[in-house]
Amino acid sequence: MHPTLIAVIIGAVGGVVAALCGVGGGVVMVPAFVMALKMDQKGAVATSLAAIIFTAIFTTMKNHSNGLITWKVAIPAGVAGGIIGWLAADALKKLQDVTLTRIFAVIIILLGIQMWWQSYQKNPLSNRQYSVDLTQDKKN
Repeated sequence: MHPTLIAVIIGAVGGVVAALCGVGGGVVMVPAFVMALKMDQKGAVATSLAAIIFTAIFTTMKNHSNGLITWKVAIPAGVAGGIIGWLAADALKKLQDVTLTRIFAVIIILLGIQMWWQSYQKNPLSNRQYSVDLTQDKKN
């Protein structure tokens, strides 16, 4: 498959995940760029950040029209993220790919566990409507 087509597919999947979950560049694009396009970790991270600009702009426009954005949170978080990201980009250049891959993996795992735990606390498996009570006797 042509690399441009692969990039389009990766971008499309990243866009869906970004729209639904608020992530897409790091979670979808970075691993996909590394695995499908054989990019190094540094290049995948930098390319993902460049690609996500378009996803962020278009998705933000749609979310704004849907009245979903809390701008008093988004603006200071975005400014802080931009400034710190600018400074941290120098670390990207200095770190080895294997180190970046390990940092990325640990962060994704920890965030996944934390998100799962929060969702479990809000709706434990035992309280779900679709759970089956296996303790009830069946009447003939």
